[in-house]
Amino acid sequence: MLKIGVYGCGAIGTELCKTIDEGNIDVELYAIYDRTKEHVTRLKEQLKNTDPLVLDIVEMAKRADLVVECASQQAVYDIVPTALRAKCDVMIISVGAFVDQELLRNTQELARENRCRIYLPSGAISGLDGLRSAASAEIYSVTLTTYKHPRGLSGAPYIIQNDIDIDAITEKTTIFEGTAMEAIKAFPANVNVAATLSIAGIGFEKTRVKIIANPALDRNIHEISVEGDFGAFTARMENVPSPTNPKTSYLAALSVITTLKEIINPIHVGT
Repeated sequence: MLKIGVYGCGAIGTELCKTIDEGNIDVELYAIYDRTKEHVTRLKEQLKNTDPLVLDIVEMAKRADLVVECASQQAVYDIVPTALRAKCDVMIISVGAFVDQELLRNTQELARENRCRIYLPSGAISGLDGLRSAASAEIYSVTLTTYKHPRGLSGAPYIIQNDIDIDAITEKTTIFEGTAMEAIKAFPANVNVAATLSIAGIGFEKTRVKIIANPALDRNIHEISVEGDFGAFTARMENVPSPTNPKTSYLAALSVITTLKEIINPIHVGT
């Protein structure tokens, strides 16, 4: 049975651990870790059927078959190389870290050298299958338009640096337009999906992102428009928040769970 280590006990990590604990995925929850001890304690209290070890990334990577990163973009710099050097597969949730192109290249090289697999769940969006298929020919454009309640953008570097008063936004307002590279740096906690789109499609510099604040919304909305040799498609997701963290889309947690199921499933559906 596949031994899973989960690094990060926030909303997504907790959802994944509880799903394994309930027996909905045929894997072993072998180890967990979070830099905040209270998060580890709280998660352990919610587990009814398993008692995972608490291991740092060095020990987790040595003893698990797959490490699932659920921590942060900054944590990717330590977790992923450590796991790959230990010949441990990795699932990465904080894909926005790969806006650092050197990190992306080094990660790919380490995976090849150590014959490891890296899994990037689709997160809070749909349409990746179509985008990946389209990428086998020429893609002309990829655009992500994200609609959020202004409160969902609170604390983002772009909001702070430009002294934007989000409480003063009373109608639908375009906050940002630019490349995926620029968007991820400006809103690291809000458009992680732009990184996944960029890697699957035409890259961080060619993928376009628009962020619109709308105080009338109670859901986060992502619209993806793709044009290429294949034709064109548009995908729209209206995401309800995670039951445990309103800043995280529930679909993001579900995509992690489904990716893990796909890893152990002998039948793979989709591109």
